[in-house]
Amino acid sequence: MAEQGSWIRRGLRDALRVCCRAWGIVRTRGPSEVQFWFIALLVGIAAGLGAIAFRFGIEAIETWLYGTDDVAHLHSAASALDWWWILLIPMAGGLAVGLILNRYTDDNQVRSVADVIEGAALYDGRVSRRKGLASTAASFITLSTGGSTGREGPVVHLAALISSYVSRWINADGITGRDLLGCAVAAAVSASFNAPIAGALFALEVVLRHFAVHAFAPIVIASVAGTVINRLVFGDVTEFRIPNQDVITFYGELPAFLLLGLLCGVISVVFMRSIFWADGIGNAVQARLKLPRYLRPVVAGTLLGALAIFYPHIIGVGYETTSDALTGRLLMHEAVVFVAIKIVAVAITMAGRMGGGVFSPSLMVGALTGLAFGIVATGLFPDVSGEGTLYALAGMGAVAAAVLGAPISTTLIVFELTGDWQTGIAVMVSVSLSSALASRLVDRSFFLSQLERRGVHLAAGPQAYLLSTFQVASVMRSMDHPRAADPDACAALIREGTYVSEDMTLDRAMPLLESTGSSFIPVVVTAAGDGPPDLRGALFQVDALRAFNRALSATAAEEHS
Repeated sequence: MAEQGSWIRRGLRDALRVCCRAWGIVRTRGPSEVQFWFIALLVGIAAGLGAIAFRFGIEAIETWLYGTDDVAHLHSAASALDWWWILLIPMAGGLAVGLILNRYTDDNQVRSVADVIEGAALYDGRVSRRKGLASTAASFITLSTGGSTGREGPVVHLAALISSYVSRWINADGITGRDLLGCAVAAAVSASFNAPIAGALFALEVVLRHFAVHAFAPIVIASVAGTVINRLVFGDVTEFRIPNQDVITFYGELPAFLLLGLLCGVISVVFMRSIFWADGIGNAVQARLKLPRYLRPVVAGTLLGALAIFYPHIIGVGYETTSDALTGRLLMHEAVVFVAIKIVAVAITMAGRMGGGVFSPSLMVGALTGLAFGIVATGLFPDVSGEGTLYALAGMGAVAAAVLGAPISTTLIVFELTGDWQTGIAVMVSVSLSSALASRLVDRSFFLSQLERRGVHLAAGPQAYLLSTFQVASVMRSMDHPRAADPDACAALIREGTYVSEDMTLDRAMPLLESTGSSFIPVVVTAAGDGPPDLRGALFQVDALRAFNRALSATAAEEHS
């Protein structure tokens, strides 16, 4: 017996030693392909569970605050409450959000999908943990207290936080970190919508922005894991149920869907620009009134509450109104009014720095737009028109695709949300036209436009942003370099005020270098007080271009591997 116990202890020690050695190899050399797939599965499970927990938490608080047993009918329950309670809930939520962001962020802004895209492009698939956790809490409170945004954006950022922690634990390189980020995002989207195909393609199309083969398998594994978690919890059900309808039988109706696509493209641009315009107005008002940062979400919550007294349809994600549009339970004037009111409500929420995403609101706006268009189309041409709800379905996909800049994954997610694969032609036609029009009026999508407003130029491709990933210090030649710049020439340029600092990035340094007409520009450290700058080296144009070319080659290799 003692000998058997000793054998078991030795076996456990050997197993532990093997596990420790394997973990050390993963951390120092990176995971092998099979190991990475296993890690992708675990990340997918964690992201899927996080998405489900986020959803359950929001629904639990909404149930408590608005007194409803079914959050799918939230605005119906809210319409029966006292007006002061509807006003108070988003005000209190805004105060909580303001205090959290004021304490844990330096700019009082909520991180969302745009920051995940930036992390994939510029930071090896990592996002800020401190700001990310604060943003998750802020969005959670906003969505629980009547904020008129969606939960998908915060869930995507929460998934990015999970993958960032894992990337740091295993010391992942850039490619591995980005692939893990894609895995987490795919699982989160799949778990949110029971949409495994769209979840995987969303991660590739929107976040990674390429379809590399090496990323496809682990992302699909993670996406399936997220879907399995959703189905274990909710069953194999679609998010929206629409009545049975006939397949398009007359091709003469297709021009109507082309027109719907163009209309949805215009509506999506109005939707996006309204948010940016409201944000600019909010900045101006805050600066003029010297309003404390933490009170900005309170003001937004007050405006939302006042609007919700008359239009409770704006409260929360808006799935009830979207479902009413898809089933044709709304009149035309109701659909038109709700489009305008929802856009205003989303703009207030986002400009008030309250948090949340734009995907669910774009679905609601698109379904309402499509329904209004369908009522007109079927009324004018009843003999050649199908169901009005078919236009609502096509409109839902068309607006969402233009806002997200994701025509492929959005087309698929509409199919998976509704379970209706027979109307594919109508949806694809509308999505293609709306995406083409909107991409010419904004910077490709809402997320890329957000980044462009911050000075992060991802919409134009790697050639536009890769220079920003290099600091001058990493490329310059020091003064003791065998081929260093001439000290006298450097001194002359410094006297002219022509120099760059070590911490400047190449995207800012290169225009200065080119303006000198010289092959190099001095690199200095600014002295304290009025002292002269301290010469540290020189940035040569040939070195900067060589670094840029290497980065471009590495990016191309990753995207085509």
